[in-house]
Amino acid sequence: MLVLGIETSCDETAVALYDSEQGLLGDCLYSQITMHAEYGGVVPELAARDHIRKLVPLIRELLEDSQLKLSDINGVAYTRGPGLAGALLVGASMGQALAMGLSVPAVGVHHMEGHLMAPMLEQNRPQFPFIALLVSGGHTLLADVAGVGQYSILGESLDDAVGEAFDKTAKLLGLSYPGGPSVSKEAELGQAGRFKFPRPMTDRPGLDFSFSGLKTFTMTTAHKNKQEGQELDDQTRADIALAFQDAATDTLVIKARRALKETGHTELVIAGGVGANKSLRSKLAAMAEQENIKVFFPRPEFCTDNGAMIAYVGCLRLQAGESEGTAVAVKPRWKISELKTPGENT
Repeated sequence: MLVLGIETSCDETAVALYDSEQGLLGDCLYSQITMHAEYGGVVPELAARDHIRKLVPLIRELLEDSQLKLSDINGVAYTRGPGLAGALLVGASMGQALAMGLSVPAVGVHHMEGHLMAPMLEQNRPQFPFIALLVSGGHTLLADVAGVGQYSILGESLDDAVGEAFDKTAKLLGLSYPGGPSVSKEAELGQAGRFKFPRPMTDRPGLDFSFSGLKTFTMTTAHKNKQEGQELDDQTRADIALAFQDAATDTLVIKARRALKETGHTELVIAGGVGANKSLRSKLAAMAEQENIKVFFPRPEFCTDNGAMIAYVGCLRLQAGESEGTAVAVKPRWKISELKTPGENT
């Protein structure tokens, strides 16, 4: 089965073709980062309008690069949620229109399920069950993954997601959007040990996260180290960026280690945009060696939003007989724990 995947949940327009026999045949992505950087964050209306402009050209480019035709497609998968309502509607409308025109089934995919399954696109795949650490701009959670569609939430952020905390810290320090890459780059110039930031909620039992206090601590530290009427000097900015990144990534590692010990699982999957952070990857790799467990990362381009993960999950669910019918319906708020195994709702 050849499936076209469409991802338009936020600020990336992405499409991909996944074949059940041959695997991933191609993917294309257009990022809106440059447009939203002017505003310091994603503007939902602008995001939706840009998806409308870019989606059809991207699909044409994907088909041309893959040397395939629309008529070769056997099914369409699109991101149904969670995400920005207007952005989701663009992908859902296009997905349903293509499916209707081609007389093939369409299925709406959970964005977070796509991220959790992204490592399955690699040759070295995890084996069920495993622990998943999902870290992105909108979500931070730990899940016990027993199989496709079988997700038990062990812990999640009670306030800011870790990616959101990176974005806010970048803005506070006068760094560019998106915050993850800019804070990480600035941290490379920092001197370790000058500042010591708290590792929130690691001094108590449980697997939930909280990053709002860390963000406030960062802001307080920055204000204390500003000379009156002036901005932070370059070295102080770098030192604060390093202290924040160390605190955030240490917290994620501590909680992931705790989840592995509590469940007895020996495999850990990292998913979401923050999964591309070099410091986090290095610390998790070291933890994996210490604890004798395996850790799986998608390639960096599949950590961020992409069409490949949507096409892959869509293929699994379409093969199991799932279909959305002809309704264009999106779910901007959608808990991953509400999902069923493929085909269970058919």
